[in-house]
Amino acid sequence: MSNIRITRVAQGKNSTLSHLYINRLFACYLLEDSIRAEKVQGVTCIPEGEYGLSLNHGAGMNARYGVKYPHMHRGMIEITEIPNYQLVFIHIGNYHTQTAGCPLTGSYWQRLDGDYQVMHSAAAYRYVYPLLVEQIEKGNNRVVVENGF
Repeated sequence: MSNIRITRVAQGKNSTLSHLYINRLFACYLLEDSIRAEKVQGVTCIPEGEYGLSLNHGAGMNARYGVKYPHMHRGMIEITEIPNYQLVFIHIGNYHTQTAGCPLTGSYWQRLDGDYQVMHSAAAYRYVYPLLVEQIEKGNNRVVVENGF
């Protein structure tokens, strides 16, 4: 059983709000795009399932985050093994238009005009990033994604 779980809790018009759990403890909110029956590149959330987690050192975001978080950055946290998806990273952002098909971290959420947004994303990222890196380095490198509604 995975120590890391993403549980979707609500859907907006174009957004999906989730909880991230590490060792069964709530770690932060996540924001993704809508759930769609057919994948649309950059605007569809991750399908339910179990996937790998790794540290990606080569993607373009890696250089930006290395500069932004020099004391903690050890690679982008990538969700791997997703059919028809590549380069899916847990990263900062507030609105579904910023996801590019990736989960965004948030300290709390708001609903505005039928869509969810996450707030204080960078603070949530700074909190959750070292926890996820620790799990990956311990070999707990699997994540379960599930719809909780």
